Amino acid sequence: MLSSSFKPLFQLTRGDIVESLHFGAVAVADANGNLVAWYADPGLVAFTRSSAKPFQALPFLESGGKSIYGLTLQEVALLCSSHSGTDEQVAVLQSIQGKVGVSEGDLLCGIHMPYDRQTAEVLRQRGETPTPNRHNCSGNHTGMLAFSHLLGIQASPEAMDYIDINHPVQQRILTTLAEISDLDPDDIHIGIDGCSAPNFALPLRNTALAFARLCQPDSLAKKRLDACRLITKAMLTYPEMIGGPDNFDTSLMQVAQGRVICKGGAEGFQAFGIMPGAIRPGSAALGVAFKVSDGDLKGHNFPDGDPRGHVRPAVTLEILRQLGVFDAQDFEKLRDFGPKFPVKNRREMKVGWASPCFSLEKQ
Repeated sequence: MLSSSFKPLFQLTRGDIVESLHFGAVAVADANGNLVAWYADPGLVAFTRSSAKPFQALPFLESGGKSIYGLTLQEVALLCSSHSGTDEQVAVLQSIQGKVGVSEGDLLCGIHMPYDRQTAEVLRQRGETPTPNRHNCSGNHTGMLAFSHLLGIQASPEAMDYIDINHPVQQRILTTLAEISDLDPDDIHIGIDGCSAPNFALPLRNTALAFARLCQPDSLAKKRLDACRLITKAMLTYPEMIGGPDNFDTSLMQVAQGRVICKGGAEGFQAFGIMPGAIRPGSAALGVAFKVSDGDLKGHNFPDGDPRGHVRPAVTLEILRQLGVFDAQDFEKLRDFGPKFPVKNRREMKVGWASPCFSLEKQ
């Protein structure tokens, strides 16, 4: 039964009692596939959602996409992103599209207002309608289109869409994800993401393994090793491309300064990688994946659009605390995201606390 895979992960108190609980499951693995720590069921099968984006870019990059199209490190980062739709990010995206020879009109991700609140407000004031390049997945989709071009597959009325699971691009992505997570492709469940591209459900411990290998790819074949190092270097060098202003993934990587790569997903999924040596000199890389059972629904009197109040950032910080990655100075810089913060009412009175309520089990 699905509910038996989860345990209490995050609680909200009012007065002296626990008023609400979020449930979840966590897996922490090293690059050899060893389960290092866990909470609840580390074998829980969950959709990775946007946490899969670095691995969706991986086969394109290991096929030489960066050098073939002359991409910059900043542009590589955007391929792995869930960007906020800022003008800077759109300019980088347009540069990629120009180098590859695709256009915004080729994207099949859909349209929504920019996630960056300031950018969205500017568009409203100008009476400007957002276009596909403002979509948070447009960098990811541009990478898929670029890979299709690299493979020599040109769009035509008779051709299969690049987001069809049977398209060669999607089959290469599936195979690559299966290999780096030690799974058979048939063992990965396929769904359709919010941007209409295929998405993948696999056990948390296998997603954690994939992130550990992304951070420490020493055992992988040379082309894949180089592509993994390219992805982590791009994400760590340009964290503002991965999310944007007020985005947790971006803020965490900026504070971590080369120690952590972070890529969240929808519906309460989060994954991140801890780089070698981040915990202590000589420490191995670790991958972490967790799922919040209720999808990390907001509410609890936190303002709409405010990054504070989300369960995933607070749980991420708590895991980093329990694993010994961050110190007090790091947590101070990220205090708006947790791991513990007051619950306030409309008069700004503190009425309770929101905080993680779990302890990792360790080998």
